Amino acid sequence: MTENEGSLIFTLLNRAREGDDHARDELFEKCRAYVGFMARSQMETWMNAKIDASDLIQQTMMDAHQGFDQFRGKSEAEWIGWLKKILQHNTVDFCRKYKGTEKRNANREVSFAQSQSQSLFRGAAEPDANEETPSEVIMRKENEILLADALSKLPDDYQEVIYLRNMQQLPFQEIADKMERSQGAVQMLWLRAIKQLQEQMQHVE
Repeated sequence: MTENEGSLIFTLLNRAREGDDHARDELFEKCRAYVGFMARSQMETWMNAKIDASDLIQQTMMDAHQGFDQFRGKSEAEWIGWLKKILQHNTVDFCRKYKGTEKRNANREVSFAQSQSQSLFRGAAEPDANEETPSEVIMRKENEILLADALSKLPDDYQEVIYLRNMQQLPFQEIADKMERSQGAVQMLWLRAIKQLQEQMQHVE
């Protein structure tokens, strides 16, 4: 049995496909945070501004619920890819409506599709760290959906600093400006957040 086949998401997915409604509900609950972080990331990429992505999240989750019986994949990776495809489709529609009658930009859509293939959580080196760092440990054990679910359980400022540093890949000074804190304070906040996320992940693996 592979590591993927032993994962919680893989188990829930198979039970849901066998008609277990409770497993299906739990599967979608676990996926909501993942879709939420991805939606926020894509809306900020397209619009260059922080936009409430709640409608996009809701539409994507509803479409996934309604289309669940049409999912033909057999692995967790295919499930994640399927969710990303639904989110991509809805984001294109959302942005087209938001931009009104402006002609759709093909280059943006290509960029969006490429970014959707990337990992949710990208490592960023801790200051003055020589050994394996907490973020590297998380990446090594990474499970996209469970990682997002664990991240959603952290305090808001922890979520924000990890989002800006590891998902948006912003330098600490820019994060400090956005969060209205000193650079040193943001670095310490990020280290604490990463360590708490690592602890959260240990409970779900």
